[in-house]
Formats: sequence, C-alpha cells, structure tokens
Amino acid sequence: MKNLDRRQWLKTMGLTSGFTLMGGLSVSALESSFQPRPLALPIRLSSNENPFGPSEQVRSVIKNSFDIACRYPFQYLTKLVQEIADKEGVSKDCVVVTGGSTEGLKATGLLYGLRGGEVIAADPTFQSLLRYAEYFGAYVHRVPLNEKMEHDLEAMAKRITSKTRLIFLCNPNNPTGTLLDKDNLRDFCLSNDDKAVIFSDEAYYDFIMEPDYPSMVELVKQDRNVIVSKTFSKVYGLAGMRIGYLIARPDIADRLKKAVMANTNVLAIEAAREALRDDDFYKFSLQMNTEAKGHIYKTLDSLGLSYIPSHTNFVFFKTGVPIGELIRDMQKHDILIGRPFPPLTEWARISTGTMEEVKAFGSALRKVMA
Repeated sequence: MKNLDRRQWLKTMGLTSGFTLMGGLSVSALESSFQPRPLALPIRLSSNENPFGPSEQVRSVIKNSFDIACRYPFQYLTKLVQEIADKEGVSKDCVVVTGGSTEGLKATGLLYGLRGGEVIAADPTFQSLLRYAEYFGAYVHRVPLNEKMEHDLEAMAKRITSKTRLIFLCNPNNPTGTLLDKDNLRDFCLSNDDKAVIFSDEAYYDFIMEPDYPSMVELVKQDRNVIVSKTFSKVYGLAGMRIGYLIARPDIADRLKKAVMANTNVLAIEAAREALRDDDFYKFSLQMNTEAKGHIYKTLDSLGLSYIPSHTNFVFFKTGVPIGELIRDMQKHDILIGRPFPPLTEWARISTGTMEEVKAFGSALRKVMA
C-alpha cells in the first residue's frame, strides 16, 4: 500500500485509540507489544525518533538475517532498490540508498558545494546538508522563515544568482513542523529548477495528514532538476539502523552515488524491506504519533504556551525562557528535549514519545514552568 493511501486510510478511519487495524490487530494490542517497559530514563524526546520501532516483524527479520551479516551488502541491495522504486513509482536508476538520509544530504552538499557553489535554504532548518556544503567551500544563503514559521519562498527566490547550484527545502520543516502550501511548493519548484537543483527533504512526509499532499517525487518523474530524500528512521522506527534514500533523475542519481561515502549494511537492508511490508505497524505509528501530539498540545494549552500545529512527529513551542535554561531544567527531571535552533532561542522542540513518556514530559514541564 502506498504511503498516500495509508494516510488517507488513517484520516478516513478517524483518530480513536481503540480502532482495529487491517488484519484484525488492534492498536491497543500493538501498543502493549511495543511500548518500552519499564520506562527508560532519561526519557528521550530530543531526536524525533519512533519510540515503538522497529516493529516485531522487523525485529524478527533482523534476528534471522545474522547468518548473512558476514556478507557485503551490495548483492542484497538490489531487491530493496527495486522495492523502493516500485513504492515511489520510478525506475530503479532513480534510487540512491544511503547510510541514513543524513548521508544523502551530506553527499548532496558535497556534490553541489564544491568549488564555491552557492546554496539557498530557510533559517532555521535541518543543517546537515548546509554545513557539509560549507565544509567544502560553498556559500549558504540562509533566509529567515516568514511570520508563520514557514519557508519564505518569495525571499528565497530573490536570492538566486548565476552562482546558485542548489535550493534546499525541508518540508515539513525541522524544527518548526510547518508545511508549505502544496500549490506554492509546486510552483516554486517549476519556476526555479532551471536555475538550480531543488532538494526536497521529506524525512517527515509520512506524518502529513493531508491525503492529497504531493511528494516532489512527482517532479522527478517529469525529469525535473529535483532531488528528494526520504528515510526509514522516523515512521518505520529504524533510526539506529542508518538507512535512507534519495530519488532523482538517473543522471543526477549517478552523480550522487559517486559522492556517497557511508553505505548501509545487510541487517538494515533486510529491516527496511520488511518495514515496507508491515502496513499495520506503519498505521499504528501514525496513530500513536497523532495521540501523543494531541496530549502535548493539551499540556501546552494548559500552560498558556504558544506552539505551531505540527505536520511531523514533534512540536515546536515558545518557552518564554532561554532554551539552554529549559534544556538544563528538564534534564533535572530526566527529560531530554531538542537542542537550540538559533535565532529562535526561546523556542523548544519536543518529540512525540509513548503516551507514558509525553505525560511525564507534561508533568515535568509544569514543575519547571511553575
């Protein structure tokens, strides 16, 4: 089942915690299987991880794959590449599998940052591609977010020059959780991909609940100058396995492959293949994320703290105090929250966890704010 259909299914079924998933397995049964016991301290709500993954099916596949862990991954990668290509509706020549999507971002930063290439990006946003490009001599134009904490596409377009080689879009954005209007996003890409390559970081795409929201893979299919990155770290719960991928036109994909340094491994490949098949866990992860975000919203509302409705597995909220102080104070209660995101030094990012974890966050936050 394609991800768009999965999100449509979740929205259609509603967001009640006790509904039954396809195959007859209830959310409550899955929650019982995956929720960590006992509650591990400190509670990690700092890195936007899936607290329930890998799924039981994936864990079983990982365990059963140790006999081939002595082998190099290349012969096993072929099947995964084809399965990703089928999922995304592209040819296998468009797929670049990397050791986590961060490696794909860094490879892109290296490729387009060399010899003084210029990159345009929002500020703040996810930094891996930008910093790596700077390491190799690029100049990065960081364009402040607009008043809605969204990418200011108009201001970004004005920064394009003859030296611009790449435009980086993190959508939904990390750390703000905002989502670009789909028509504005498409128009921006179509209007500017002849001037520079557009990179669409879609690490959080699975969490978008708008059923008809497009992935920019659609533009790759039209042979546009677009690169899309996706990951198995978030909704699939494989952050520790380090596996992600890029989708790009075959000629761009070939150049990216030459820049990749960190390949993945056999266990991660087999885990990713099974994760793509495990629809029940995929839907369960989305459901649990929605419920956890709802609880975080209620906590922040009760404290009168402003926040941005999120299209991801985290919430960005205004603390009213320096973020360094809040990080330190929450650590005293065994709660880890997101790092600073300057210049928004009085905003905090909190990841969704299990319901037990987000309740502990709420309790600690009330004490700290008191």
